[in-house]
Amino acid sequence: MTAGPQLAIIVPTFNEAANVGVLVERLHAALGNTRWEVVFVDDDSPDGTAAEVRRLARQNPAVRCVQRIRRRGLASACIEGMLSTSAPYIAVMDADLQHDPSLLPAMLSLLENENLDVVIGSRYAEGGDASSFATDRAAKSALATRLSRRLVPADLKDPMSGFFMMTRDALEGAVRHLSGTGFKILLDLFASSPRPLVFRELPYNFGKRYAGESKLDNRALWDYGMLLLDKLVGRFVPVRFVAFIMVGGLGIFVHMAILAALHEGLGQSFVASQAWATLVAMTANFMLNNIVTYRDLALKGWAWVRGWFSFVLACSVGAVANVGVATWLFSQESDWFLAGFAGILVGAVWNYAVTRTYTWHANG
Repeated sequence: MTAGPQLAIIVPTFNEAANVGVLVERLHAALGNTRWEVVFVDDDSPDGTAAEVRRLARQNPAVRCVQRIRRRGLASACIEGMLSTSAPYIAVMDADLQHDPSLLPAMLSLLENENLDVVIGSRYAEGGDASSFATDRAAKSALATRLSRRLVPADLKDPMSGFFMMTRDALEGAVRHLSGTGFKILLDLFASSPRPLVFRELPYNFGKRYAGESKLDNRALWDYGMLLLDKLVGRFVPVRFVAFIMVGGLGIFVHMAILAALHEGLGQSFVASQAWATLVAMTANFMLNNIVTYRDLALKGWAWVRGWFSFVLACSVGAVANVGVATWLFSQESDWFLAGFAGILVGAVWNYAVTRTYTWHANG
């Protein structure tokens, strides 16, 4: 009977078809006789990454493909890949070949022979190098590192690293507490573990992308902010709800701008102007929530149209609830400000709960 893998390398992918074959070759060269497998978790890339991985898998039993449909997110892809393997040691690395596979044997040796939970490929430990970073990306990485300091050990030099190896015991201790949000799974692991993780950093030279384009954009930065927020306040309130409220706040400005333009600028009646302003603000809120709050469940095509209709319907009922609760509290001689705030809160909770269930079908 053939023994299972000792090491699994989890590689989240989106539009990396040109890179996966080269990465498999480099893993072979680096890992030698180690029993290993590589699990590519692909978010249904339009460039055919999953098909290319399956082609490689037909030639090499160490290659596996997990293809996710209508879901996006690096951290959640890593989690699913980790849970799909039986290996006692699990590494995470990118498909763009910026992470050096030759570091994997040293990582594995440390985990096997020392009392460690995580070994991290570090760009900022002594001997490491991140000079291949573009200036703007280096600045974003530095800012993200500073923002993470409340959630990770003070002596962890590279909490933003996407290249690390951990024991299965460490994963299983943290996995039910993981946010699965954004693109920095290592930060999520440290912040979610019920006990301090024992770690070691190994320096390496961060290489240049082999093919394709970087996924680090403004949406990724938003996701990172949501991860930090979830780790800080997620035990009290769902982070999606916080994002939903933030989008709703922007909707107020949209509403007032449209109302002013139609009523004051074009001389339309207040009732008509208010109705159009409400519809435009609801539509703007729906579009922003679809892009940011529910990015991983973003609606497209006819699903977008159906989602918009359900969102407007839910928010219309929420508006009625808002006014009803506020009016009743005010009639009970409550302070007008508290009555108004209570109405807003009831309407917001209603809108969030109903649209989460019927518009985006989210689980949290």
